Amino acid sequence: MSTENLPQSPEQSPQRPPRKPRVAVVFGGRSSEHGISVVTAGAVLAAIDRTRYDVLPIGITRDGRWALTADEPERMAITERRTPDVEELAESTEGGVLLPVDPANREVVYSEPGSVPKALGEVDVVFPVLHGPYGEDGTLQGLLELSGVPYVGAGVLASAVGQDKEYMKAVFISYGLKVGPYAVIRPREWEQDRSGARKKIVDFAGEHGWPLFVKPARAGSSIGITKVDDLSGLDEAIEEARRHDPKILVEAALRGREIECGVLEFEDGPRASVPAEIPPPSEHAYYDFEAKYIDSTPGIVPAPLTAEETAEVQRLAVAAFDAASCEGLVRADFFLTEDDEFVINEINTMPGFTPISMYPQMWQASGVSYPELVDRLVQAALRRPTGLR
Repeated sequence: MSTENLPQSPEQSPQRPPRKPRVAVVFGGRSSEHGISVVTAGAVLAAIDRTRYDVLPIGITRDGRWALTADEPERMAITERRTPDVEELAESTEGGVLLPVDPANREVVYSEPGSVPKALGEVDVVFPVLHGPYGEDGTLQGLLELSGVPYVGAGVLASAVGQDKEYMKAVFISYGLKVGPYAVIRPREWEQDRSGARKKIVDFAGEHGWPLFVKPARAGSSIGITKVDDLSGLDEAIEEARRHDPKILVEAALRGREIECGVLEFEDGPRASVPAEIPPPSEHAYYDFEAKYIDSTPGIVPAPLTAEETAEVQRLAVAAFDAASCEGLVRADFFLTEDDEFVINEINTMPGFTPISMYPQMWQASGVSYPELVDRLVQAALRRPTGLR
């Protein structure tokens, strides 16, 4: 791959070769997807080409501290059905990493109580592999825009739209993409009139039938989602979703096949991968967190679709990418209904990115290996300016 777009130091001279771009891999975070973010970071750290890039791993603890962590990908794997934690990888229980807030300065500083702050060098690009709120939802992207630091993936608006399933669906509808029936229960509705909110859901079930899926409106990795077969399980499902987000989404069950498609930003624009199919997991009620990450329910790659169906879902995946103004990467999830129609369920602007995750598998089957995928995302970030674009 060409290196012509890599940033060049102004001090370059025949005596001083250009330094390698420094990539800060930021992971962990305050959301319920903390552990999976650490697993993703381990995979990225293991794959990134150290001959081309200097790497700085930065973990965000569950309480929001930015910690300097060990560059040891082997410690970032799921072991004994347990996900890893940033606190276990942090070099100090008190030290913190500080990003620059001046766009003219990309120097990262590490500070511990009672010690002189230590400069860690400039960062050329941030690879944020955080999932969920406080990282994937536009908050971190806004901080990086203020700092003037390029970063991998979607910008502020697309990240926020991609995180909030209510507004994601509204955007898709406005662009003519078909979505399934859904209802939203906002925090004030539940807190001030539970009986009215419950009736809203019951009326929705009366129109669209049981089962329903009750989920946090702004979470991912299938965390906090409950399949509700009848009225008796409704309140418990609502409370489970609200443990992760005070705003909840209720979706009608769609009969059909689950089809996913990856989108990746190339030099000439976004392209779609071959699609994958997620078969119904035999030991789970649906494709939940444990089916995805603990039991590693395998997908079918490529999906057994006709050429026409493959072309259509690829077209729709790129259309969803463009509708939400995405950059870098997206995984688009669809249902292929019994009427042979693709209905988009959601997009994920920072999808599961472990080697066993569907997004890398789809691109592997499309001819882009995991290390090349990481490299392409970093290169795309280095090509883009920060600010309005």
